[in-house]
Amino acid sequence: VQLQASGGGVVQAGGSLRLSCAASGRTLRNMSQYGWGWFRQAPGKDREFVAAIRRSGYNVDYADSVKGRFTVSRDYDKMTVYLQMNSLRPEDTAVYYCAARSTDRSPYNSWGQGTLVTVSS
Repeated sequence: VQLQASGGGVVQAGGSLRLSCAASGRTLRNMSQYGWGWFRQAPGKDREFVAAIRRSGYNVDYADSVKGRFTVSRDYDKMTVYLQMNSLRPEDTAVYYCAARSTDRSPYNSWGQGTLVTVSS
């Protein structure tokens, strides 16, 4: 599956952004074939987990640092995964990546190219 992330930009602290991850591929029939995740990498830091939505679409997971502020969702018709980010903080500044995996327990093996989010104080 191929992933194309978009929606990054510059926003002031307290603002909101919505990231999108468009999925495509010859074998992709519906969003339930994969589990979907969002990760981020800040300058000089390792990549970290942000949020995930499981194959069923009913279970979601969040990093403690974003709980209550970020929401992950998916749109079957548009074959797109979203990350709604509210109450943004300067420490949320990072390149955000979307990813896919074929089961809810396997490693993520498809990655998008990343989209930069910059939160100014």
